[in-house]
Amino acid sequence: MEELAKEAGIPVRTLRFYRERGLIAPPRREGRIAWYDDHHLARLRTIAALLERGHTLTGIADLARTFESGRDVAEVLGLGEPTEETPVRLTPEQLADHFEGEVTPENLATALELGYLATDGDEIVHISRRLLEVSAELVREGVPLSTVLSAGRRVREHADALADLFVQVLQAHTTETEPPRLRPLARAVVDAELSMALDRRLRRDDGAQPPKGPET
Repeated sequence: MEELAKEAGIPVRTLRFYRERGLIAPPRREGRIAWYDDHHLARLRTIAALLERGHTLTGIADLARTFESGRDVAEVLGLGEPTEETPVRLTPEQLADHFEGEVTPENLATALELGYLATDGDEIVHISRRLLEVSAELVREGVPLSTVLSAGRRVREHADALADLFVQVLQAHTTETEPPRLRPLARAVVDAELSMALDRRLRRDDGAQPPKGPET
């Protein structure tokens, strides 16, 4: 314990307090000897970093329990990594930096449930760099992370329905399991339709009338 406290740069009494609060896991014991390892040191450094970012010990304990009850990377990835998405590995403090003030047990639980986040030892894995970056940008624009996650759940429902539609349409006319043009064609259609839908929605908000066609 003294060696671990020295490596972490904290007093032994602080380490004992963290142990009592369940902030770090018990050591491995061999007889009367308690062995701590790099995982314990990583957890202590994470605690220190989160404290510096304004989190309370109670909040950190809640976050730790949420992570520990979440799914691991193998469970989230299932049969393999997404073919077009790049997972991102993060430390808990890096995640806190992406979503300053918004990393709460409730938001983490939702992200873990949706499969956006998974755990891999002392690291967190976000399933998609693109989703991570756009989510962080929305939060920086003032949208609460809870709202971003709620919207993400709804978007996924529509995305699943669109994926079913495109697969059914193309597979009905080809013998290939995944037609080579499936993804670019689907993206092009969805992008164009979404752009036009946004135009219609924004014109409605502005009270503007859509352009009239030629009179007959």
